[in-house]
Amino acid sequence: MPGNLADIAIEHFADDGTFPNNSLPVIIYRRAVAEPSPEAMEALFDQNGWPSAWRYGVYDFHHFHSTTHECLGLARGSARLQLGGPQGRVFELVAGDVIVLPAGVGHKNLGSSADFLVVGAYPPGSSADLLKGQAGERPGADRRIVEVPLPKTDPVGGQGGPVLSNWG
Repeated sequence: MPGNLADIAIEHFADDGTFPNNSLPVIIYRRAVAEPSPEAMEALFDQNGWPSAWRYGVYDFHHFHSTTHECLGLARGSARLQLGGPQGRVFELVAGDVIVLPAGVGHKNLGSSADFLVVGAYPPGSSADLLKGQAGERPGADRRIVEVPLPKTDPVGGQGGPVLSNWG
């Protein structure tokens, strides 16, 4: 886990009318992995009860998931991600950083290095849908988001950590 609380950011995003976001905050771990690699991210998430699910990037369009929370571990490179939808905020992220997104939080890649690679993970038994803030997605998405259970572990901290203390 990061060395001190200065390495963790707690970010809130309100419903903007198109992207539901969530009352639960986004958790950003800076330098969660000292020597980042895809294998190191997968091992971290797997050992903390969030099975690693894929290696890819982050889509270059605003989107969100209504069926699960999502963990993004930057295994290589860097990126500028916008969280919270078009009205949200931009974050500069580098290899070793981890973001935990509650269900409903919009996210988009605004630009990344050529070597950018993310490891994605979800709580056990979860799978992600892909919603783009289009007409008709809500209120069905809103109903699904409130039904997503709280995770039993933090993907970085295991039985401790800000996901459990801020989402509980």
